[in-house]
Amino acid sequence: MHPSLSVQTTTLRTLRFRLIPFLFLLYTVCYLDRVNVGFAALEMNRDLGFSPSVYGFGAGVFFLGYALLEVPSNLLLSRVGARRWIARIMISWGVLASAMALVRGPRSFYILRFLLGAAEAGFFPGIIFYLSQWFPAGERSRANAAFLTAIPISGILGSPISGALLEMDGTFGLRGWQWLFVVEGIPSVLLGVVVLWHLTDRPSEAKWLSLEQRRWLAERMLQEQRQRKIHHDLNVRRALTNGTVWQLALVAFTIQIGLYSLTLWLPQFVRALFDLNEAMIGVLTAVPYVLTATAMITVGMHASGFNHQIWHVTLLLVAAAFGFAASAYLHSPVAALLALSVTLAGVLSALGPFWSFPSAFLSNSAAAAGIAMINSVAAISGFVGPYLVGLLNESNDSYRTSFLMLAFVTLVGATIILRLHRLFASLGTPLAAAPRVGGG
Repeated sequence: MHPSLSVQTTTLRTLRFRLIPFLFLLYTVCYLDRVNVGFAALEMNRDLGFSPSVYGFGAGVFFLGYALLEVPSNLLLSRVGARRWIARIMISWGVLASAMALVRGPRSFYILRFLLGAAEAGFFPGIIFYLSQWFPAGERSRANAAFLTAIPISGILGSPISGALLEMDGTFGLRGWQWLFVVEGIPSVLLGVVVLWHLTDRPSEAKWLSLEQRRWLAERMLQEQRQRKIHHDLNVRRALTNGTVWQLALVAFTIQIGLYSLTLWLPQFVRALFDLNEAMIGVLTAVPYVLTATAMITVGMHASGFNHQIWHVTLLLVAAAFGFAASAYLHSPVAALLALSVTLAGVLSALGPFWSFPSAFLSNSAAAAGIAMINSVAAISGFVGPYLVGLLNESNDSYRTSFLMLAFVTLVGATIILRLHRLFASLGTPLAAAPRVGGG
């Protein structure tokens, strides 16, 4: 093997082993704290008298706080370093996630969910930006997909755990939904402390890489940065007003409106399909996440080149739209659950290749700002989707209209992505020619 290829292979292997499992763990607990309100609602809505619209608004208002602080948070991360800023985010959101046990009515529900979103702002785009500083373009989609697999894993592990915690109802005078919030917020605080010594801000400081590996990685990332500047020399202001960035933001909106509408309402969808107790609802809710994890791993292994990534995202969104539409008309509970599984697999599997697009033409602070802005627009869908589902369910006591609305929006995203395929090709984006590098 050529010496440079040997260094390349060992460096990438070390990066995957050191960074991906840990970031995966962080996002697993993060996502669980973000959506566990869906399980809490099985008891909380009844105990506190929340209507579907009250729950939908409270579940979604998280994303208003999240979107409001997303860009400034990511710009601060790029200045102070990922290690300290991600630690701050995790500790503050863990405290607020546990504080959700103090909810007493709609007002406290809205305030705490908004503050939780504000505390978590910047975490996801911060990690995407962080990965773009460590992994070359040809490896970035794979790294993103591996990191994002934390979402279905959080569902696989968190669904039965959340269902079991609800069964602790009455223990030490706390309701089951209060136990759920308290217990599931603690790991975030503990991991936030671990972040301070485990993460490294930049490759040049990575003592866990050899000197030769650090030199190869620094040279490779600098080469890609220069290539991006040749094609797209954007500063922060130009990145935030760039048309391609805004089109990517619209696609992210259409992906995540389906994602959050589904994940924040999934336990209640399952209860509407199957007349079971909370523990069994937790087990059944894990089923779509199991199928989704398999799909995400498969897509991550195959969506390496630009054309593959574009077509993977397009076809996955079409499949997700089909799943929403089918679930609106299926009468069999098992078939409807499988259709929703297809939808969840489609929207989540699309995220890995999708998030490799912004860093293909943005770099440094422009990348931090652009990625955060895209995620801010997408985060608004986390408010719009769950709230609309609640309103539509309250007005006609059926999820059919909601599913058809979400199917249409998802198809719009697939259409925009096809247009971006032609745009990226005409711009000569580096991603279009980025070869796959490294070994398995």
